[in-house]
Amino acid sequence: MTRTKTLEGIKLESIFHPSDFSAASEVAFVHALKIALAARTKLTMLHVDQSRSAEWQDFPGVRETLERWGLIPKGSPKSEVGQLGIKVAKVLRLSKDPVKACLAFLEENPTDLIVLAVHQDEGRLHWLRKSVGEPIARRAGQMTLFTPHGVEGFVSRKDGSISLRNILIPVTIKPRPQPSVEAAARLIRNLQLPAGVVTLLHVGSSAEMPSVKLPKDTDWTWNRVVKAGEPTDTILRTAAELPADLIIMTTDGPDGFLDALRGTTSERVLRKARCPVANLPAGSMLG
Repeated sequence: MTRTKTLEGIKLESIFHPSDFSAASEVAFVHALKIALAARTKLTMLHVDQSRSAEWQDFPGVRETLERWGLIPKGSPKSEVGQLGIKVAKVLRLSKDPVKACLAFLEENPTDLIVLAVHQDEGRLHWLRKSVGEPIARRAGQMTLFTPHGVEGFVSRKDGSISLRNILIPVTIKPRPQPSVEAAARLIRNLQLPAGVVTLLHVGSSAEMPSVKLPKDTDWTWNRVVKAGEPTDTILRTAAELPADLIIMTTDGPDGFLDALRGTTSERVLRKARCPVANLPAGSMLG
């Protein structure tokens, strides 16, 4: 398949949003919808039901949301949604195993971006437990955007406005930080964000701060910051101080991402972050 659209450092033709119809999933949904609108691409929402109790009207209302955001007139037909350049699909799967249902769908319908909510209850992440999140994350084409439970994120549910002024990118020599820098730049351009600040944070010595090529076609300020300390705590403390609206973390790719979820920096940051976190494989193709 030829990839033609780009967003956030990835070539984007499809977005996958698994939903449990919770408030947390609604936050993830509006982020997925906003990105789909910016990329003019397809958004697929999947709900896995164990008892046939779910109905189509239980899905987040795309038209209602777009009407609330003032993008289409009230009472608009479905055709109005297509006029915005996006396609929306809602899928119900009956299964006692949401993991298998999601994986079966992704096997048949590969995606470029997964947007999902994570529950940070009792130190565990609902979608990131070994039996759920790892195999789903393995199917994340180029990036996975996680919205933590209880965090509204940078897209307003009320009017679709974006409050994204501070982006934090932790950088190390390995994996290469350049994909995250490119992802941030494309996010800024595609969402047409007003001027803000991207902070490149290296935890360690100044001599080990990796070199990155900064974009010159945005009005944003790009700051390089070096701090000493334990990586996870330093990243989270810096995110709180900014305060960060989004953390973008490059990983070594699918295997490196899964390794990270088993207890290293990426997983620990995600467990405690109070803003959305995007994980981008270092080997992804940049458009």
